[in-house]
Amino acid sequence: MIYLKLIWSYFKIGLFGFGGGYAMLSLIENEIVSPGWITEKMFTDIVAISQMTPGPIGINSATYIGYVAPGEAGFDGWWWGILGSLICTLVVVLPSFLLVTFASRYIRRHHDSALVKGIFSGLRPVVVGLIASAALLLMNGANFGTENSDIIISVAICVIAFCTVYFTKIHPILIIIAAGFAGWLIY
Repeated sequence: MIYLKLIWSYFKIGLFGFGGGYAMLSLIENEIVSPGWITEKMFTDIVAISQMTPGPIGINSATYIGYVAPGEAGFDGWWWGILGSLICTLVVVLPSFLLVTFASRYIRRHHDSALVKGIFSGLRPVVVGLIASAALLLMNGANFGTENSDIIISVAICVIAFCTVYFTKIHPILIIIAAGFAGWLIY
């Protein structure tokens, strides 16, 4: 049944999704696109929409995918989507909630220990690697196009957005608005 599969997938995402939403993207993509619940194009659209809506990307994508996946599995009716959204949202949050609840007591007591410092020292580079992996995952035909001219324009927009955010103090929301306007003009 689709709901049991969604529960298992989002439990794994919630349990192993260290580093926040961007670090979770490759795990989400592997768990959700590979079984065919959504297409790669839908996945990249979900990432874009999750970025523009308030809240963490992992939770936003869980809510959306939970709504869409039952319909893709043949469950007709909006109530199946609402049920899927509720299940996925709760299940993706549950492992983190439990881990933080129990681990915070230990970490608070032993924050100066070599073991805790070593664990966090090992996790930091992994998080950076997962975020870099997510960036590479999103550099696909669905986001950059398949025609040479589309790829060149998309790479130019990407580089300009990166450089503007990295080298200036311009707010990222203004970059998103400018990129949307540029896409509207160009395409």
